[in-house]
Amino acid sequence: MIYLSQLVGNPVLDVDGEKIGTVSDLGIATKEVFPRVTSLAFMGPGKTPFMISWRKYVESYDEHVVHLKVSATDIRFSYLQSDEVLIARDILNKQIVDTQGMRVVRVNDLKLSDTSSSQLRLLGADVGARGLLRTFAPLCETIAVKVSSAFGKPLPERLIAWSYMNLVDRNLSDVQLSVTHKTLDDMHPADIADIIERLDPRLRGQVFAQLDDEQRANAMAEFDDDHMAVELMGGMAEMDASRLLSAMDPDDAAELVSELDYDKAEKLLRLMGVKEQHAIRQLLGYRDETAGRIMTSEVVALPKNTTVAETIAHLRTLDEDFEAVRYIYLNDAQGELWGVVPIDLLVISDEQVKLGDLATRDLIVAHPDDDQEDVALNIAKYNLLAIPVVNEKKELLGIVTVDDALDVLEEEHAEDLQIAGASQADTEHDKGRSAFMWMLRRNTWVVMFALVAAVCTVAACEMFARVSGSVSGGVAPAVIAGLLASLSVPAALIITDDALSYTTSIYLEYDADDEDAPSALGFSLKMIALGIAFAAAFVLFYAMCGELGGWLMARGGAGSLEHLREALLASMCAAGVSIVVSLASMPAYLARLRSRDAHNKDSNGWAMSNTAMGVCAAVFMVVFGVALGLQLGVM
Repeated sequence: MIYLSQLVGNPVLDVDGEKIGTVSDLGIATKEVFPRVTSLAFMGPGKTPFMISWRKYVESYDEHVVHLKVSATDIRFSYLQSDEVLIARDILNKQIVDTQGMRVVRVNDLKLSDTSSSQLRLLGADVGARGLLRTFAPLCETIAVKVSSAFGKPLPERLIAWSYMNLVDRNLSDVQLSVTHKTLDDMHPADIADIIERLDPRLRGQVFAQLDDEQRANAMAEFDDDHMAVELMGGMAEMDASRLLSAMDPDDAAELVSELDYDKAEKLLRLMGVKEQHAIRQLLGYRDETAGRIMTSEVVALPKNTTVAETIAHLRTLDEDFEAVRYIYLNDAQGELWGVVPIDLLVISDEQVKLGDLATRDLIVAHPDDDQEDVALNIAKYNLLAIPVVNEKKELLGIVTVDDALDVLEEEHAEDLQIAGASQADTEHDKGRSAFMWMLRRNTWVVMFALVAAVCTVAACEMFARVSGSVSGGVAPAVIAGLLASLSVPAALIITDDALSYTTSIYLEYDADDEDAPSALGFSLKMIALGIAFAAAFVLFYAMCGELGGWLMARGGAGSLEHLREALLASMCAAGVSIVVSLASMPAYLARLRSRDAHNKDSNGWAMSNTAMGVCAAVFMVVFGVALGLQLGVM
């Protein structure tokens, strides 16, 4: 086995041993299951690019050199065929769709297999950390593998076979027809939507444009990010966008239209058919987050005296894209909802039996102004596949299906987590918010501990300034120095809280006797190593800030400058020690969690978090006071 990174840059020698260039790329035949290397691209004298047939001219190769069969004067150049690509140019460092893992990844390296002394085939793409390290420097990969193995966490290769790859960032029109996106046609709309959401913004429209109308409509309904759906809709021609809305289910189309600006929405609605436009406008007439807004008007409603045979004949007339039929709803002579028949009863019943004889009269219904969460909970409570929505006259308006109910429950659950302070992945429009605000939402206790520690730090600076008498101009510079020094407290607390969250996730993911569970020694060494790494980062950061801050404070007098440097140095020591101590104590929290679990006792995460941050803040203040006192000679 050999990697592309090990070949690129190697010298190319002719049969006489003379160097004629260096390897720059390899061409492959894309239509094969494991594509065969067909061409060798290399840089000749004067950085002139050349390409030759691999089969015809390459004699042998290894990680250091490529030998040719002929002399330089006998070489004849070749060109790429329509089904061939250059793997370094067209695949390396590009985004690909892993159609097996249903995700978007970036290619860090490419793995090749030698099937003979001279022939090479592409096995797949390395999308893991090892591929990235190998490309940067092979020694980095070797060191990382050994270090990770020492901590009981091997660093595996992450390979994706060519047959499960889909390129999404190429402008080769001839190749697109035969290779690009051919497997997207076989994927579920939800998987397609998930992949498009993970793509770079500049690539989303390209991939979306490769889908047919039905795929685009189905994928659009699966997007979690409404802003992204609007963005994709905005990049389409108006007729295409209107046709897309017509192909979507009315409730999904109404949700998307509600996100568009008024003029754009009205223009698209007017371009639609009368029937589809009416269905969407009817749903838009209901308030947000109500049953009326998420219901679909595509429903099968028949008179109660309709026979089974007539019902089946009616079902056969429905369009293929009609909302999935789960129930047949029955109306009485006055048009009121009278009963419901599950679709499976039609299969086992006699053709001449009337629906009224099969119907269930005890109906669970919703009204268009009911809260969507209450409707979704009723669907879950009564194990329904759909719930009818009726008006005050008991006339059937539509149904809320179980898939819409699941979407509602998922949204409400996410909102509840945010209210409770749980962390959520930032959406596209939230990414501009600062890390501090993210942590503020996540755990307000971090801020509380930080404020207490900051006050104590300022007090310590002022006390030592008075005792030492080393500050000219009063104690104001001491207060300023204390405030600057205390800036490291929130970061130390954040790292401590995140380390406890990681420890809790280890406890939840692995049982103590799991084979994959990290060993106590390995976990302890890992946390200590992380603590030392963070502490070193703090020392480096505050060493730079000390000089910069001291220069800015120099106008306050020599005493101010000296006191500032002393406070920052003490802060460096305190932050580093508190982080190392906090992370080194994480195995004790893990042991406590497992011990209480073994005795069937609950663990209070809130109390553990506050304990960990309290210990971190206490260690910080003690070390800070001792370090500052030693520097000022008062201890």
